[in-house]
Amino acid sequence: MSGRFAGQRALVAGAAGGIGRRVAERLQAEGADVIGLDQQRIEVDFPLRQVDLTDAAAVQTLCAELRQQQPSLDVLINAAGSLQQGRSDDISAQQWQHCLAVNASAPFYLMQQWTPVFRQQRRGVIVNLASNAAHVPRLGMAAYCAAKAALAHLSRCVALELAPFGVRCNLVSPGSTRTLMLAPLLAGDDGEARLIAGLPEQFKLGIPLGRIAEPDDIAEVVLFLASPAARHLTLQDIVVDGGATLGA
Repeated sequence: MSGRFAGQRALVAGAAGGIGRRVAERLQAEGADVIGLDQQRIEVDFPLRQVDLTDAAAVQTLCAELRQQQPSLDVLINAAGSLQQGRSDDISAQQWQHCLAVNASAPFYLMQQWTPVFRQQRRGVIVNLASNAAHVPRLGMAAYCAAKAALAHLSRCVALELAPFGVRCNLVSPGSTRTLMLAPLLAGDDGEARLIAGLPEQFKLGIPLGRIAEPDDIAEVVLFLASPAARHLTLQDIVVDGGATLGA
């Protein structure tokens, strides 16, 4: 099969839905041998392994099995995410821990398993999905903002560690994107229009481009960063939010 990723092996976390699923589908369409990881088990057009990504031992066991099947890896995408809403004094300890576990710890566990492989083979690409919420504060989203900010800085540290070995690690930070995660924020007849126009009562700017992103808008940037076209990009965070954070 031809394509930008022909003959490459790619691991996509959070591949059962939303942006992660679209990234996996696009990688496969461009020739990659894709393995999806997710806690959900659904029917997709690529192999999907069910695993609790927040369980370090489970991730270690699965990755050891995958390395036994084939020791190399070309692309690692961390796209799993969980949105916990509520003021910092309203969310429970369990919600806080879950938000950190899915958005920050899960990518850490996967990178910890595969960075030695990337280092040894002196090639490989990591793209982590953060959020524009890692760049600006949001009312009622303290846990999510904190977790995505943690992932963003973790990614930069990993990128710095791996750069001497020719391995790249970058971030994509989406804004409002049409996925199940966003659905509660679009509730009501005027939900989408209000989100695009801005929510001043939440100190939230509108979207200058006047539209909600589709998963393909984000997937396209992820694939660019994973491709040879971005061979001199590392430690970068590309915000894909239609200008909603005014370039923050």
